[in-house]
Amino acid sequence: MIFAFDIIILIFLVVAAIISLSVKDLLSSAMIFGIYGFLICLLWAEMGAVDVAFTEAAVGAGVSAVFFIATIYNTRRRSSD
Repeated sequence: MIFAFDIIILIFLVVAAIISLSVKDLLSSAMIFGIYGFLICLLWAEMGAVDVAFTEAAVGAGVSAVFFIATIYNTRRRSSD
């Protein structure tokens, strides 16, 4: 493990989490959540857990981010009475 690389990834992880929670736009928040999933995938791969990293890349950064973005696109901002 490269200690400096781990620290850089952890800093980016915390920044991505804070930005994802503080952004007002839902689409931007979902995209940043996908970046968060990719960063956690990098961290798992760096720690040597390649199977967990692969699962996180497929589910965390891939499928769930796509589901969030698809859900946001299929909702309307205003309700029709």
